[in-house]
Amino acid sequence: THAPVADMQEALAGIVRETAARGGRILIPAFAVGRTQEILYDLHALLREQRIPELPIYVDSPLAIDATGVFSMHTEVFDQTERMVRDVRDLFDFRLVHYTRDVEESKALNNLQGPMIIIAASGMVESGRILHHLAHGAGDPRNTILIVGFQAEHTLGRRIVERQPVLRVFDEQIPLRAEVRVLDGYSAHADRNELEAWLAATAAAALERPRVWLVHGEAEAQDGLAGTLREHGYDVAIPNPGETVTL
Repeated sequence: THAPVADMQEALAGIVRETAARGGRILIPAFAVGRTQEILYDLHALLREQRIPELPIYVDSPLAIDATGVFSMHTEVFDQTERMVRDVRDLFDFRLVHYTRDVEESKALNNLQGPMIIIAASGMVESGRILHHLAHGAGDPRNTILIVGFQAEHTLGRRIVERQPVLRVFDEQIPLRAEVRVLDGYSAHADRNELEAWLAATAAAALERPRVWLVHGEAEAQDGLAGTLREHGYDVAIPNPGETVTL
């Protein structure tokens, strides 16, 4: 199951405080659309509540910058019960956040000194500007690599989560000495309880239990969910890769 928002924010705050205290930087590989904005939203809340020190925050992804602009133009979709959204003008454009669209600006971040937060794509660390930040920062034990999304098998992000001692970045062997932290609560996927609740509502509307095909996720997770659903009376199939299913 996913952690509540308050718990996620407190976990994020703790990571920022600990890393800043040792003079390091927080490197956050993040999907450009959605995840980057979630992280900015929470960092903004933590700064407003003075729960983290004032650090420069760099959003280093042209696509994320464009997407954040769209979010900023449509703040009416945010939950208006949140105190911080009462004044949304600076939700994604507050004093400490910097947007680095230019490649040379991006590279220059590696020459800056002191604690900072860098959010860059790609989310699974397979491409994008996060790679050169890792090449410069993964070997520094003061730094933290903060994983805030699912990391598929055989990706660099998964190897970081597994804390493999050496990472291959740009055909170079980079020792992984930075601290690795994982916040699963930012996952955009429904958890098992949410999937079961959705299926129950679907079955109720259809007046019968639908047949279920599991086509996403890793084999172990699919097998576990399939077993649970079968216990609840669902007819569950897991197609093989490339298999055609006739509906």
